[in-house]
Amino acid sequence: MRKKIEKAINNRIVAPVQLFMGQEKSGGIVLGLSVLLALLLANSAWGDAYHHLLEQKLGFVFDDTAYLNYSLHHWINDGLMSVFFFVVGLELKREFIGGELSNPRNTILPIGAALGGMMVPALVYMLLNHSTATAAGWGIPMATDIAFALAVVYLLGDRVPVAVKVFLTTLAIVDDLGAVLIIALFYTSEISMGNLMIGFGFLSLMFIANKLGVKNVLFYLVVAFVGVWTAFLLSGIHATIAAVLSAFMVPADSSMSENVYVQRLKKHLKDFLEADGNEVRLLEEEQVEILSQIKDDATQAIPPLQRLEHRMASLVTFVVLPIFAVANAGVSFVGMDVSGLLSTPVMAGVALGLLIGKPLGVVGFTWLLVKMGMAKLPDGFTMRHLLGLGFLASIGFTMSMFVSTLALSQGEWLVQAKVGIFAASLVGGCLGYWLLKKA
Repeated sequence: MRKKIEKAINNRIVAPVQLFMGQEKSGGIVLGLSVLLALLLANSAWGDAYHHLLEQKLGFVFDDTAYLNYSLHHWINDGLMSVFFFVVGLELKREFIGGELSNPRNTILPIGAALGGMMVPALVYMLLNHSTATAAGWGIPMATDIAFALAVVYLLGDRVPVAVKVFLTTLAIVDDLGAVLIIALFYTSEISMGNLMIGFGFLSLMFIANKLGVKNVLFYLVVAFVGVWTAFLLSGIHATIAAVLSAFMVPADSSMSENVYVQRLKKHLKDFLEADGNEVRLLEEEQVEILSQIKDDATQAIPPLQRLEHRMASLVTFVVLPIFAVANAGVSFVGMDVSGLLSTPVMAGVALGLLIGKPLGVVGFTWLLVKMGMAKLPDGFTMRHLLGLGFLASIGFTMSMFVSTLALSQGEWLVQAKVGIFAASLVGGCLGYWLLKKA
């Protein structure tokens, strides 16, 4: 009876959940549901309670003095999103070492497309907001939401060539790197040099530990989030930058080479086969010891960077980004003057920057590089594919909303920016899907 119950739970609950989480499009689906939940909460009878909850203060009290006393919304945007940027940093380092960004010749086209997709939207926004108090929002339409964009591509399955998926992934990686640099250079408040030096001290500790051969992932996590992150937060530089810099300090080499691991694995398998077994379900102590050694060797054979990236990817996709979406996508449309909203320079700049600037920059810079002979389109990659990707890149969502919280100080401007992001992301996603499907 117990076996039947376990089998039923595994077949009907565990296995379907694991299958769903293993699909590329799952992150985009969960993120989309989180956006809908936020909109429903903000426009329901619980709207006031929803916003009130996000403003609740959380911190530490010592001798009647509060430390790191920030709102829940601030903790999500500066704390939880640092986990996201830490994984982004791990991915960037991996791509620079052995991925799409390791060979500059193969990346000229997507890097050029990414640069165009950042510069042109910023120019479109500035044309509509120059010399105003909202001019600082030029970074909002520069971002691309990789989770949503790739989810749309993978919904099309085999209809989209592999070259198109690789191009979009590389473009999004460069886009993420650009967003990190923009946040660091242009959206930083007053800097406390003392705290900043402490932060760099912890970074130096991680660097030295890396060079000395320390491979313990817990050590790097503790120093990154307790030391570097806290110091950068108090310094005035956005804490997400600390997460990216910390990720680059994580070792990318393993304690055990592939050849040594293979030889040890062969020996362990031989020892396991020769070990005395028994007639019951439990293993003998010798067998348990051999399997433990196999597990330890497997851990040593995987570089700490990839171990952390693999373990934290699902956490970011199914926990961090959905919570961020629920906390930031809750725009109330009750009593909103839609016609007046459409005429505001913030919404117009964000929406047109994403919906027109992104495709124009991606397609225009790519076409220019091809015409100048600096690069060529991959096999099976057509201009219609490129135009479809240009519109998919206009799905700014998570990253655009994140930058908007840094760039715009007034709540009214923030609402205008978010509505512009919603509108452009929805239209751009649908157009991109349609164009790629037709291609």
